[in-house]
Amino acid sequence: MKRVLFLMSDTGGGHRAVAEAIRDALYRKYGEDKVQATLIDVFRASSFPMNYMPEFYPWIVRRSKRSWGWSYRFSNTQRRAAFLSRTLYMANRRRFQRIFEQNPCDVVVSAHSIITRPTLSALMRLGSTRPPYLTVITDLVTTHHFWYDSRADFCYVPTEAAYKRGIAYGMPAEKMRVTGLPVHPNFIDGQQDKATARAELGWEQDTPTLLLVAGGDGMGQLYKTARAVDALGLPCQLVIVAGRNKSLKEKLEAAVWRNKVHIYPFVTNMPTLMAGADMVVTKAGSATLMEAAAAGLPMIISDAIPGQEDGNVTYIVENEAGAYAPKPELVAATVKQWLEEGVDALQQRSHNASCVANRDAVWQLADAVWEWAHAAPIAVPHRKRRTLPRLRLLRRRKDH
Repeated sequence: MKRVLFLMSDTGGGHRAVAEAIRDALYRKYGEDKVQATLIDVFRASSFPMNYMPEFYPWIVRRSKRSWGWSYRFSNTQRRAAFLSRTLYMANRRRFQRIFEQNPCDVVVSAHSIITRPTLSALMRLGSTRPPYLTVITDLVTTHHFWYDSRADFCYVPTEAAYKRGIAYGMPAEKMRVTGLPVHPNFIDGQQDKATARAELGWEQDTPTLLLVAGGDGMGQLYKTARAVDALGLPCQLVIVAGRNKSLKEKLEAAVWRNKVHIYPFVTNMPTLMAGADMVVTKAGSATLMEAAAAGLPMIISDAIPGQEDGNVTYIVENEAGAYAPKPELVAATVKQWLEEGVDALQQRSHNASCVANRDAVWQLADAVWEWAHAAPIAVPHRKRRTLPRLRLLRRRKDH
């Protein structure tokens, strides 16, 4: 039995999604009788106020994206990242060490930038040896200094841009590999042809279909965006996923629509919905973008968190896999343009989207984690204890 410890946090859905994708790929390929995988929300295990980070993150992103973007860019220097990581470590050393003491493992996998350095510091002070420590980066392009710690044994990055950024930030090239961002095996398995998916869902077969999503909580301007598209009277059907937002779902259902509209609450069959759609409107979260890419679905990005998601937008647009339309009327105009350009142009965008995703990434990462789980424990370098200046002076006097 090999034990894998995944470190993540529910600050956004991408960190858990990546950890669960690799975990379930390990279960499938090597068997649950041979793999014991544990997911730990490190912020939940931290001291106040960091233990409220899963609630604080969506709150500040909804109310003050500019503040979040400013703090992201301000902290993204070598010295500031090191100082903040050191501060988090000093405030939570024993808590982080307790995570490893209570969850003995053969390999550690970090899927969150902020927790990588402090948890690795805590692990390295527990004994003379430690399990291998791996990092799986979940941001596509604008990766933060927090992600790259040369003490880690290996770092798996989603894009060539993230790899080059790591080099610039001092990460040894021999400790990095471009794998792509992992998409859950169930998502890959759930893909089917468009006609079959539409028949299963009860959608019109020959009508261009626009899928609108806004995360599990149905955040952002989803209602206004759907209404803006509907107001143009375009020859398409709308599929709107309201998520857990009950009031949004009720508001959508109460509206009068010109187009054929299918409204859903939180869904577990997103692979089928994406297989049946022709284009998707979504925010710039890495996990959702890569799922859409794996489904060959052109993306209209309607929102992005400043900082870590800026590069996601650039990556999709530069690869001609989608467009950025941060206002409802711009989304509507983009949908209109794409429909007017015809089927061939939409199919080309679909092909471009497929090219930015590595559908095998999750299996490559599962194999890598499995291999590291069989590696020998890593020797921890001996740290010389620092002597305070006054003690040094006393020793000198004693020697004389």
